[in-house]
Amino acid sequence: MAGERRGQPRQPQLPDLQVRLRTELSRIDEQVRALVEAMDRMQGLLDSVVAISREVELTAVLHRIVTTAMDLVGARYGALGVLDESGERLKEFITAGLSDHERADLAGTALPSGRGVLGHLISHPEPLRIDDIPAHPSSVGFPPGHPHLRTLLGVAISVRGEIYGDLYLAERRDGQPFDIHDENVVTALASAAGIAIENVRLFEQVRVGAEQFQRLLLPMLPDLRPFTAAAVYRPAAEPSQLGGDWYDAIPLPGGIVAVVIGDVVGHDLKAAAAMASTRNMLRALLFDRGSTPGAVLARLDRTLQAITTNPVTTTALARVEPEGTGWRLHWSTAGHVPPLLITPDGRAEYLSAEPGLPLGVDQEQPRPDHSRDLPLGATLVFFTDGLIEHPARSIDESLDELAGLAAVHATLPLQEFVRALADHHPSDGHDDMAVLALRTPPV
Repeated sequence: MAGERRGQPRQPQLPDLQVRLRTELSRIDEQVRALVEAMDRMQGLLDSVVAISREVELTAVLHRIVTTAMDLVGARYGALGVLDESGERLKEFITAGLSDHERADLAGTALPSGRGVLGHLISHPEPLRIDDIPAHPSSVGFPPGHPHLRTLLGVAISVRGEIYGDLYLAERRDGQPFDIHDENVVTALASAAGIAIENVRLFEQVRVGAEQFQRLLLPMLPDLRPFTAAAVYRPAAEPSQLGGDWYDAIPLPGGIVAVVIGDVVGHDLKAAAAMASTRNMLRALLFDRGSTPGAVLARLDRTLQAITTNPVTTTALARVEPEGTGWRLHWSTAGHVPPLLITPDGRAEYLSAEPGLPLGVDQEQPRPDHSRDLPLGATLVFFTDGLIEHPARSIDESLDELAGLAAVHATLPLQEFVRALADHHPSDGHDDMAVLALRTPPV
């Protein structure tokens, strides 16, 4: 019996099992923490990519790339150097993380020349991690007033296969050097950043092309002497949208001047095409000297509904005719905001009168006509509702603000006057806007 007991395997002691269990639990805990940290990094990377992709202006995209990279790895400082056409020098350097005091110390410092460790990354566009910048063979020191930096992580950003610039991160907030995990997540971010940069550059090309196309559809104002005239067009704040706003001024026989402003519903190519066809049809109808503005708009409405599928359009049409030693204004509106009259003594009043329906609604309804004398040295302002619409205030509040703005700037030369209205408008800028001003001869 004693021999049988000696031959049986020895059972481990309880303290040994507890040690092994604690060791295993500790290993599992470390693995779970590492997994959670990896998941957090991945979620942070995804959130960063989404944030960068939302930007529609290149400057905002570049700055967002720097700040999101800093957040991902806990860096105190960040910068993005954009290369020039040669690919050897920096033409732009975006920084983040500098305090006001540090920025003041660097005021007047020239753009980095792309030497030192910055230049090393330009020449060797592979990820770069440095634990001691002053000891690096490429280090040449920092300019006076520059924060002291010890650690660096640099990653190149490529766009369509070519190096666009380099992303630099310095000084982890926890004091540790950058590790391979930081390098991997920033490298992934740089890859997404290259796509975002390309997208926003293409978007900018579309926006510029749309704006140029829109301006080509608008006329150059002719010589309207003895009157002076000026106009300005501003696209909507939302890029790449075509608009339906337009203006026109036409000298007619007998010293008459016709002025029109309008807005086709919509923000697309169809709205722009409808605007062009409506303006051209109206030009032809204006040369019927016997027709009042209301009659012209009625004929335009019938023509548009007979031969086009144009969207609903608002417009205001006016004729300024000589009368005695002065001038008389005849006008009619089709669902449009009323013109603004500024008298020589600086008073501003809207020519509010019975409006007509917009074009394309009901061609059988009458088109009211209105008229009044125009004093010498008066200014007439025609504008689209993009100049005044704001979701946070009523139309009446915006109209009052515009009238006050016009009165303040009424003594400016006419081109400066319309530019001031467009620069300081009371709207939120969500819609395109057009302003056309006509000034009668002075006394």
